[in-house]
Amino acid sequence: MGQFGTEFCDHIAIARYEDGAWQASSIEPLKPLPMHPASHVFHYASTCFEGFKAYRWDDGKARIYRLKDHVARMQKSAASLRLPVPDAGMLAEMVRDLVAHHVDDIPAPPSSLYLRPTLIGTLENIGAAAAPSSEATLFVLASPVGDYFSGGASTLKLLVEEERARSTEQLGSTKTGGNYAAALGPTLEAKEKYGVDQVLFCPNGDVQETGAANFLLISDDEVITKPLDSTFLHGMTRDSVLKLAADLGYQVNEREFTVTELLQLVTTHEAALSGTAACLAPVGTLVYRGEEFKVRDGDAGPNTEKLRKVLQDIQYGLAADTHDWLTQVK
Repeated sequence: MGQFGTEFCDHIAIARYEDGAWQASSIEPLKPLPMHPASHVFHYASTCFEGFKAYRWDDGKARIYRLKDHVARMQKSAASLRLPVPDAGMLAEMVRDLVAHHVDDIPAPPSSLYLRPTLIGTLENIGAAAAPSSEATLFVLASPVGDYFSGGASTLKLLVEEERARSTEQLGSTKTGGNYAAALGPTLEAKEKYGVDQVLFCPNGDVQETGAANFLLISDDEVITKPLDSTFLHGMTRDSVLKLAADLGYQVNEREFTVTELLQLVTTHEAALSGTAACLAPVGTLVYRGEEFKVRDGDAGPNTEKLRKVLQDIQYGLAADTHDWLTQVK
């Protein structure tokens, strides 16, 4: 299996919005999309997407993780970009149909099938800078992926960035490509200058998130993370970890905290990034104003590993799904 996200199943699910309505979806062979050069998405970034996984259990059936929640988040992203909002039932059915079509291609846990629903504006109009795209294409890609931690859970090094933000206030919670493009430059600069893996964006000292993941602090009895607002992505893994942590007796504190407090907390708390690909990735070092600060002893912490295992046991069918997060595909 190649690098994450570089191999694809040979079919996609696709639907088009034309003449004011969504047309019937279909499963089609994977091939390049015919796109006019004036398509709205190329010029005005009218696009959003989702990313989540399906797992194949020992019974040969697939389970999709938090399908309903990802569909709902995609609807919110589409609405924020004034794209035609996909019907929830239609989008969920497209995902289920594609997973059913490729159930035999899903590798066994801890590997999985990564799913990428994508919505793009296709109106052919380069004069529509201040107008929404009234035509759109919705498709779902499927990509078999391996275990993110196949070589062991090594810790990450983050640059603490106090001046720049990852996104804009109005689009931070929208899962759109422009947010990732905006974070790319600062991240590559930080990698070259400081040898870090990611940038932790903390505009005006407010600890938010990295370019592609939410940020959590974890001790033996509490989890601290920024409360939800429009400036950053409302991660599904973040939400899952917080709910499971509460189930296990951790005190969950969704509150604002500053860089100054962060540097104090990492002497006693573990730090982790949450996201679909890595689930919970341990952070070992912070770089702040040219100085390195170890997160505890710099190694992956036991609470991070514990919470990751609790979540993955549900996804792999090794523990009960008490939150009704899994959708079975026959």
